[in-house]
Amino acid sequence: MFTPNFQITPTLTKMLMDIEASRQAVENLPITVQVLTSLRESARLVSTHYSTQIEGNRLTQEQVQDVLKGGSFPNRERDEREVKNYYLALDYLDQLISSPEKAIAEHDIQVLHGLVMEGKRSASGYRDGQNVIKDSGSGAIVYMPPEAKDVPQLMSELVIWINAEFESSNLPVPLVAAIAHYQYATIHPYYDGNGRTARLLTNLVLHNAGYGLKGIYSLEEYYARDLQAYYKALTIGESHNYYFGRVEADITGWIEFFCTGMADAFGTIRAKASSSATQSNVDQASLLRELDARQKQVLSLFQSSRFITTREVAELLQLRPRTALNECRKWVEQGFMVQHGTSNKTRKYELADKWLELI
Repeated sequence: MFTPNFQITPTLTKMLMDIEASRQAVENLPITVQVLTSLRESARLVSTHYSTQIEGNRLTQEQVQDVLKGGSFPNRERDEREVKNYYLALDYLDQLISSPEKAIAEHDIQVLHGLVMEGKRSASGYRDGQNVIKDSGSGAIVYMPPEAKDVPQLMSELVIWINAEFESSNLPVPLVAAIAHYQYATIHPYYDGNGRTARLLTNLVLHNAGYGLKGIYSLEEYYARDLQAYYKALTIGESHNYYFGRVEADITGWIEFFCTGMADAFGTIRAKASSSATQSNVDQASLLRELDARQKQVLSLFQSSRFITTREVAELLQLRPRTALNECRKWVEQGFMVQHGTSNKTRKYELADKWLELI
């Protein structure tokens, strides 16, 4: 069974205290849904830009935003695809976070990888052979992950460990997230896309354990600022081979690096959110958390019109008309919307009273 090896140092204790102070401060700030939505979208763009940049994507943050709005750039097809796929993975992550089920499923991690690599909500099968991480300059072997035959068991043990920590609360949440990131990168279950998926898994762990910070933070920028420090922190043990040192290695250095970045990101958001909170004294975050990712998007339609149609929902969410109709029916049953009319020509929807304060 997976058992991480690390020490709680004075540096780590200080970082954990800083993280908790920022988390409590942001959670208690009054932020309107409009401001919260804006901050969340900004965080998603930053995460998409930096997480793909870490892997070599050449698009600037402004270009990433253009691509996600439908723009394109000559000879950047692969970069554009990576950006779109990562953004789709963030959409799926939002749905997982919105679910009442907080235990992490191995299948969901595989789907996140499928979205990162193919842009499809299908679980990726683990690698069937050995992969090797080499230095891009010298070509020397930097790390040799475990053999393919061991990957399924190692991934199963990691997920069991994460969920057991959720249940027991033995470790502070930032430590659980740091260790989950490290161990996923250590297992390296795929030939490609491991880094992006590890960072998505980190966010899932933090959100599901109450450290989502209203979805307005991004850890990826901290890593991207100094990639050499990021990779150095992940390089643990005397040997580059998983079976000769890394599996038992002391990962205190990595955890300190991770928590320092988390404290930095949370502190930045604390300052930004404090400034934004002065715009209102009403916090709608708890109400917003009751809605899924698609419902949050549909709120924008109600901001400009009292009534909306199935067609508008389909266009906004890029759904087939029948799928959009089924979604609307479900939302009516859930009390999110009120239906007026029954035929295709007369059918329209109004936002239920409970949610009116959100617009």
